[in-house]
Amino acid sequence: MPLGGIAGKIIQLTDREIFMNSILHRYLLRLVQGMLILSMAGCVSPIALNRAVLAYDDAITDAISQQLMINIVRARYRQPVHFTGVSNIAATFNFQANAGAMPALGGLAGASILPVFGGSITENPTISIVPIEGEDFTKRLLTPFTQNKLTLLLRQRFDVDMLLRMMAQEVRLLHEARENGAYRNSPAAKNGYEMFRRIVLHLSAIQDHNQLFAEPLPLVNTWTIPAGSVKPEGFLALQKEFTVHYNAQDNTYVLRKQVAGPIVITNYDPDILSEEEREKLQQLVGDWNSSDIAFDIRAGHYGGEWPMTGVFRLRSFHSILGFLGKALGDELGYYVEKDPRTPPILNDENPNLTMEFIVADTSPADADFSIRWNNRYYAVNTTGPHARWNRDAFQLLFLLFQMTVTDIPRVGVPSITIAK
Repeated sequence: MPLGGIAGKIIQLTDREIFMNSILHRYLLRLVQGMLILSMAGCVSPIALNRAVLAYDDAITDAISQQLMINIVRARYRQPVHFTGVSNIAATFNFQANAGAMPALGGLAGASILPVFGGSITENPTISIVPIEGEDFTKRLLTPFTQNKLTLLLRQRFDVDMLLRMMAQEVRLLHEARENGAYRNSPAAKNGYEMFRRIVLHLSAIQDHNQLFAEPLPLVNTWTIPAGSVKPEGFLALQKEFTVHYNAQDNTYVLRKQVAGPIVITNYDPDILSEEEREKLQQLVGDWNSSDIAFDIRAGHYGGEWPMTGVFRLRSFHSILGFLGKALGDELGYYVEKDPRTPPILNDENPNLTMEFIVADTSPADADFSIRWNNRYYAVNTTGPHARWNRDAFQLLFLLFQMTVTDIPRVGVPSITIAK
């Protein structure tokens, strides 16, 4: 066979292969395009949503943290404190995908093609920022914290020493003779401050041994009513609510009902007290206020080497900011040794300051965050032996702020929307 004929058959076979390859490439291209579009719609959207939620969450948390820090500095210089909140974040995501094909480089022209894919993601956030102000928020800012909020945090295993150093403005020791001794939690009041520190250190040592209780004092209320005033159907109703005892001597019913009294911090289970002891303790505490929390440390239980009964008076959030701000000025806290009667404290943890700050001319490199005020930088000290304590103290401040702030008005827009 002539050489030219053989060559012609080879060329025809190659053209057929090229044609078949082209069909195959188009099929694969469309298949990959479809898979790409599905993956963009089904996978990229959740990934972008997760990234956006975490990014905005970090940004808002950081903004609140910096506001707390700057308001401590404002309180230090007797400037008005103010907070701003984010009411809404509307983030719109647009996903676009495109695909095409181009000849492969090298080889016979048109013999092979390569798919080309492309895509883009655009994000258009709309953030609504509103000032946190008004009469309701101001009242909450100035109203002392209640005992329920302190015990809620105490049950989260916050150190009672840290809680009371930040939240209590004074402690009063009570005695049966009604001789009251008030000790202020302020370094400016030296004698009062040192006694306050020793008392909360004593409670902390009891807590370290898991022997500190913070429970409502169980009380029993009693009423006496004439037996003739109770009809049979009324007697059945009384039995559902009260313990009923008939007194035949004077033909009366004695009604008894257990109620929750004030929360008391103790070194024993309050349920072990007799009814007379509970009444005596209630009388000793007196007319309790919701912003006061009583404590009763008794002999015969852990920490009972220093028996004492008293009441802590709690601060408002505004007062807490002022207290922390004073630590940046002249009222710097200092070391106070525990009382000799106090049991050992876990890890001897007894920082000089409720929360230690760094003040520098340049931004602190090792700080979690810092703020700038009048050309100086302020940050919580998160290095050194008390780094954990300072971080926990700032976390506590953050939670106390969340307990204080009112609900921020919401703008009528969706939180996050995604367009495809």
